[in-house]
Amino acid sequence: MKIAVVTDSTAYLTAEIRQRHHIHMLPLVVNIGEKSYEEEIDLVAEDFYALMKSSEDFPKSSQPAVGAMYQLYEELAKDHDAIISVHLSSGISGTYQNAASLSREYPEFNIHPFDSEISCYVQARFVLEAARLAAAGIEPEQIIARLNHMKKGSRAYFMVDDLMNLQRGGRLSGGAAVIGSIMKIKPVLHFSDKKIVVFEKIRTNARALRRIEELLGQTASMTDYPIIATVIHGNIPEKGQAWLEHLQGEFPDIRFELSYFGPVIGTHLGEGALGLTWTEDTELSFPL
Repeated sequence: MKIAVVTDSTAYLTAEIRQRHHIHMLPLVVNIGEKSYEEEIDLVAEDFYALMKSSEDFPKSSQPAVGAMYQLYEELAKDHDAIISVHLSSGISGTYQNAASLSREYPEFNIHPFDSEISCYVQARFVLEAARLAAAGIEPEQIIARLNHMKKGSRAYFMVDDLMNLQRGGRLSGGAAVIGSIMKIKPVLHFSDKKIVVFEKIRTNARALRRIEELLGQTASMTDYPIIATVIHGNIPEKGQAWLEHLQGEFPDIRFELSYFGPVIGTHLGEGALGLTWTEDTELSFPL
């Protein structure tokens, strides 16, 4: 079968990677003041954080238009037998629900939507695995089964620098944000039940990073499959790279990569956020 792979912009896969692996992208939209931008097309991460600093209006994001999704699926269905469509968590966006709705409304497109229940580079790993399996001729149902297997062992933890971004984005009450800022609390966040929630409240950046490292170590000690981990930064590439190099020294058996929080996720986490995600390195555990 000839299978197309689709994702949305919150996977934060570069244009070069998307082109190399024949991955199609649906951009989410970021609204700042009176202007709207398509993430990763009209607005890249570096420019977004600059606009966020200078704008009086807090950014808001919205999912891709259903019409744009339909047009892409319709075009791909002309010369593909099936479409795997991988999207950010349905708990923070309606993108997956729209893909699922279109799959039911247009069965002739043979769309297989997948809710990553997460975002950023774990979502990207699902997309890359789908592309790898599609290129190898694996059936769509088997690809979805493999992604669900990966999901069970995938984790993501984030540390934010400014609690007020979470408050403005509706992820934290105003009182909690003010008290947390005064007490210099650095909450470690994670995805739970498809939403971004506080995992633990920690007093300093250094302790928050150490706690995330501990969580990675716990996973590594309890699994017998290879792990791939990604450091993700909110417009602080030097700090992200420094943490990655530290982690490589601590966990020499784990493969590390570096990625970034783009405009949509950066709206909630803010500049200065750092995260660590990990999942099964399927290229090693499931070689084709």
